[in-house]
Amino acid sequence: MSDVEIIGTPERTVSRRKFIMGVIAAGATTSSVGYLFKGPQPLLGALAVQGSVERLITLNVNGQQRRVDVLNQETLAFTLRYKLGLTGTKLGCDRAECGACTVLIDGVNSYSCSVLTHTVRGSEIVTIEGLEAPDGTLHPVQQAVLDEGGFQCAFCAPGFIMSMVAMVEANPNPTREEAAQALSGNLCRCADYDKILTSAMRAAELSRQQA
Repeated sequence: MSDVEIIGTPERTVSRRKFIMGVIAAGATTSSVGYLFKGPQPLLGALAVQGSVERLITLNVNGQQRRVDVLNQETLAFTLRYKLGLTGTKLGCDRAECGACTVLIDGVNSYSCSVLTHTVRGSEIVTIEGLEAPDGTLHPVQQAVLDEGGFQCAFCAPGFIMSMVAMVEANPNPTREEAAQALSGNLCRCADYDKILTSAMRAAELSRQQA
């Protein structure tokens, strides 16, 4: 018996190898015809499926234009930490509860773990790395935290600091209760809220002095 498997009827037989080769040839012919009659095609890498999102995008981060390759479902927190190396943005709960990943998006403190990166193209993104002045001068909020020693383990500090920045820009003269409300979206694992609020009040004071 032949070792070649026969596919078909006795009247018309064909070997498996020839059958597969025929399918490949037919596919190549169809593809070629489609190419000839559909006109110019986009470059490889620019091919887009309907409903897809461009992967190579430009972000405005800390005043710089950063070109980065992102997945459709990628969060801003992931992009900042693992694509752009801005590790001051912490990943805590990763579900918009703890506030450790807080950054400013167009001046609004936002959970970057719950923002898809491709949705903030054209927005101004500020992380804690972008607060310090070019000459090394600390932002009033950073200086206030340093003065008051507002944190213990400090894992939550970057997120709190970014929320404080948003607070003093929106309300440069808050009461302690208003400060507590402004920072209510951030959690401290060490529960050192009293010192954090003291830092926030000091931050507001320094901000008013520099205004």
